[in-house]
Amino acid sequence: MELFGTAGIRGPVDQQVTPELALSVGRAAAADGDEFVLGRDGRETSQALAAAVAAGLESGGATVRRVGEVPTPALAYASQDRRGVMITASHNPPTDNGLKLFVDGQEYGDDAEARIEQRVAGEPDPVAWDAWGGATDLDVLERYREAVVTYAEGFGAAPDGLTVAVDCGNGVGSVATPQVLRALGADVRALNATVDGHFPGRESKPTPESLADLRAFVADGDADIGIGHDGDADRIVLVDESGEVVHEDTVLAILAERYVRESAAGDPVVVTTPNASARIDERVEAAGGRVERTALGILHEGLTAARAAGDGETEVVFAAEPWKHMHTGFGDWIDGVVSAAVLTRLVAASGLDRLREPVTERPYRKENVRCPDDTKAEAMATLETRLPERFPEATVETEYGVRLSFPDASWLLVRPSGTEPYVRIYAESDDVDALISDAVATVERAVD
Repeated sequence: MELFGTAGIRGPVDQQVTPELALSVGRAAAADGDEFVLGRDGRETSQALAAAVAAGLESGGATVRRVGEVPTPALAYASQDRRGVMITASHNPPTDNGLKLFVDGQEYGDDAEARIEQRVAGEPDPVAWDAWGGATDLDVLERYREAVVTYAEGFGAAPDGLTVAVDCGNGVGSVATPQVLRALGADVRALNATVDGHFPGRESKPTPESLADLRAFVADGDADIGIGHDGDADRIVLVDESGEVVHEDTVLAILAERYVRESAAGDPVVVTTPNASARIDERVEAAGGRVERTALGILHEGLTAARAAGDGETEVVFAAEPWKHMHTGFGDWIDGVVSAAVLTRLVAASGLDRLREPVTERPYRKENVRCPDDTKAEAMATLETRLPERFPEATVETEYGVRLSFPDASWLLVRPSGTEPYVRIYAESDDVDALISDAVATVERAVD
């Protein structure tokens, strides 16, 4: 598809995500259902794009429930038993915006997005004038926050006396996470917690570099842990008491193990992606569960596939890729606010060090090798042969790139980027530099 990427439609507002496109997508989506909830993030362009989507939906015959400025997880929550559209570019720069479609709490899959793309290309006409839909406002934010609090109270302990610093990055997490954590009993110190579409406090993507102020705040003793969000609060970054970012796969492993241990299912399953660490497999298996992997960026489809492939004893208890978590007991969407709430209560119960203690944290690295888009398929076909030849001791999977698993629990993943002219390499090993060096050399020969 040309219009949709791995996370909806996203791009510059002056070239790609224009009001004209938003109108067309809204009208195309209206053919899918009678009622849509419509939300937006705090970007300068989101209000106008939301108006264009609303016009498209209404002129396509659908009723619109405007939920206003909310985190993407709150919009997903509101889309249960109906459909939804979120105006957001997540962690992209302020010059960008995007559209993300939901049905019954799940992101649209490839088939549904292809259907929308075909309709947009066909330039559908409005329905008859007397069949247009209307629009009303719907207050969902308070109900969402209350639901998160109630769900999180089933984990850990009340965070009385725990100080949590939350860096919202001037995104819409500002209207959810600090309020939820305070309702749970935490002492919250909020940074960059005013919604501002220019993102003046820091860039919207939460990285160790962009979270420097949060890390320093925690390291100085002003908080016990830190939490960082991206622009729409579906991502979460956890910072320990020394100001260091906890590896994203360690956070994933902690949550995955907890969900497996608390499940009563005979076959508890965690769905994750090929670039996620073997430390997740280790903790899930230790708890009595199993791991299924799906392609990066289609976690919702992997969740559906794992459920369909299971039997009466199967329960997908958690689904996640690095930084992004689906708490399936709460809903089938990525939700950084729920992650913040659950992690806060788990830390309150036992401390972060104790949560991390069982997780084996091997050295981890990522590298990119430049590869033109039109040669990626040929290069990956070559690597399916060359990588196993170079590492004959590894078990090989080729469903989502080439993933090699070694007897000592080290692993290597080589996959084509879906957005940039690179082949991406991920590795985790006690001797990660040597493994990366060999892998890069092998990939470079295949690309040449």
